[in-house]
Amino acid sequence: MAAVTRKRSARNQTLTLSEQEQRECHNELLFPEKELSEKELSGRILCGDLFQILPRLPDAFVDLLILDPPYNLGKDFNGMKFGQMSDENYIRYLESWFPKLLRLLKPTASVYLCGDWKCSAAQYFVMNKYLHVRNRITWQREKGRGACSNWKNSCEDIWFGTCSQEYYFDVDAVKVRRKVIAPYRQDGKPKDWEETDEGNFRITHPSNFWDDITVPYWSMPENTDHPTQKPEKLIAKLILASSRPGDFVFDPFGGSGTTPVVAKKLGRCFASVEMNPEYAAWGIARLKRAESDPRIQGYEKGIFWERNSALHSAGKKQQKRELDT
Repeated sequence: MAAVTRKRSARNQTLTLSEQEQRECHNELLFPEKELSEKELSGRILCGDLFQILPRLPDAFVDLLILDPPYNLGKDFNGMKFGQMSDENYIRYLESWFPKLLRLLKPTASVYLCGDWKCSAAQYFVMNKYLHVRNRITWQREKGRGACSNWKNSCEDIWFGTCSQEYYFDVDAVKVRRKVIAPYRQDGKPKDWEETDEGNFRITHPSNFWDDITVPYWSMPENTDHPTQKPEKLIAKLILASSRPGDFVFDPFGGSGTTPVVAKKLGRCFASVEMNPEYAAWGIARLKRAESDPRIQGYEKGIFWERNSALHSAGKKQQKRELDT
């Protein structure tokens, strides 16, 4: 792996590894050459071709499957290029691996499949063929290029499905603390909201539209140079809602390691697969960081906070103080 040569601001927290650190992380990757047990998989990042690794994985060990495959876009993943194709060919691409993952799932498992507007219909078509589709989550991504002759693309989708009618979902773990703009009182007391030193807040049920997600950027410790990195807060919602502590979370398109890192922070068993050795090494480095820093941006004391709400803002100020010292 080549040394990092990009010049960065002193306050830029994007993950960088020296050549020595890259070698050390690379040595901790698992390159499967035989069939693996659940115990051998747990806590590991596997490096290699998913099609070659899948036959070496055990049956029915996954409680929660999180999928973030390449979208139907032309993208360069550090030299590994994925080309845009017709809708029909993208469906064939999904069909080439999606059914093969099903034997890894427990009968009570849940599945989340990430996509965007161009590939979402194809993903639903394939997912609905094999699973019970429960919902489509749409999350707002602040980043996005403007367009002069079209709407700016600033949202992505996540399809939620289950293997059967019996599945786990903890709505209390993913309720959102929202600011109350026009607080209503009954007999002089707050009704369905609470008054705090930080402001007025209401605990609300989570909807399938998420507008409280911050895409990783240079001043966030979770940021890497991966071109399509998912936010830790986003993955935390999926893991908390659809798995118990100790459950097994699996991500076959691991990227820079967001799913295993969040699973580790939340006390789940985990494994992921990533083809690119540099991305996989970043995942190892992030797992090491998680041992001393289990924080998840936007998630404090068991509560998901809106962007720019009191405690969330306080956390940002604390991060700034840490950078300045």
